[in-house]
Amino acid sequence: MLNVKGVCKRFHPAVGVTIDAVNTVSFDVPRGQFFTLLGPSGCGKTTILRMIAGLERPDEGTIALEDRQLFCGSRAIDIPANRRNLGMVFQSYAIWPHMTVLENVAFPLLAQNRALRLSRSQITAKAEAALSTVDLTGFENRSPTTLSGGQQQRLALARAIVPEPDLVLLDEPLSNLDAKLRDRMRHELRRLQQETGLTMVYVTHDQAEALALSDAIAVMDRGRILQCGAPADIYSNPSCEIVARFIGKGNFFRGTVAATNEREWLAVKSSIGDLRFPGDSIDSFQGEVLLMARPEDLELHTESARGTDLIRARVVGLEFHGPLQEVTLSAGDLELLAYAPAGERLAIDDRVGVRIDPEKIRLIDRTGLR
Repeated sequence: MLNVKGVCKRFHPAVGVTIDAVNTVSFDVPRGQFFTLLGPSGCGKTTILRMIAGLERPDEGTIALEDRQLFCGSRAIDIPANRRNLGMVFQSYAIWPHMTVLENVAFPLLAQNRALRLSRSQITAKAEAALSTVDLTGFENRSPTTLSGGQQQRLALARAIVPEPDLVLLDEPLSNLDAKLRDRMRHELRRLQQETGLTMVYVTHDQAEALALSDAIAVMDRGRILQCGAPADIYSNPSCEIVARFIGKGNFFRGTVAATNEREWLAVKSSIGDLRFPGDSIDSFQGEVLLMARPEDLELHTESARGTDLIRARVVGLEFHGPLQEVTLSAGDLELLAYAPAGERLAIDDRVGVRIDPEKIRLIDRTGLR
């Protein structure tokens, strides 16, 4: 298990100026888990990865891996990067063009401490096995410069896993690929992780990538972790407004807490009607609140449909996305986003009724942190 506890990192770009790049971050990554640090540029995710790798020194906190402390400020422990038994894949891959594909993969084994160094034949066998794992058998004697972007990414992965590391760190490794290749390599990376059982910590700003790959996600903003959990839970139950707006698309409505009934329910008046929520929300929400419904939670009906819970709206935008259409709607002061099947005949200025299932509406904390 990887344990990161209370880690801080401050930069001093100018005299009298301090930037809290990472602010008291803690999380655990169980063995065999694919864990993703997700957030916008500058939120501190790559700095955390570099501190785990030993490429940056934390100002505070501890980092431990498999019961071995890699860093502890209070005990003056700071294991050098080359002794942490980690694999790392950089955004640029960092492949050496003067070496062959096989030599690139074998290099970490050659660079090991002499007491641990394997024979030449053992190194070749392990490097060939790593290339087979990433489906690059037959490319051993090729120059890396002749490889495609996807092949170079797989080469970087093979080099990271060949020493059989306790942990693999990946810093936005798919960001240099085109959209179609990125999707394919995403599936290959997940397959590799599941087949090998490797523990991986992945950094990205791409929410779709994080949701598709991860067993657990830590959503970051301004050096802090706002929410950590399974992808489905973060998507369905965001802990605060920042997470709700960053993960996926949503419709947001303002509301006001109107009444409570001890711990049975919480009544909220909003622009989409009067709503009730379970009583366990009472302590967390008072006064003005934010409500969210995902686009897939909106049902579109014909203009003639009846129902007091229907919101009357006009189609103001349509985007075709293959199996579905993204529909932008205007309903008085509200702008709504919904999905419709690709075959449904809709046009700009069409009048429709919109129904939102009250059970799928979420109360969102507006403070930024729970």
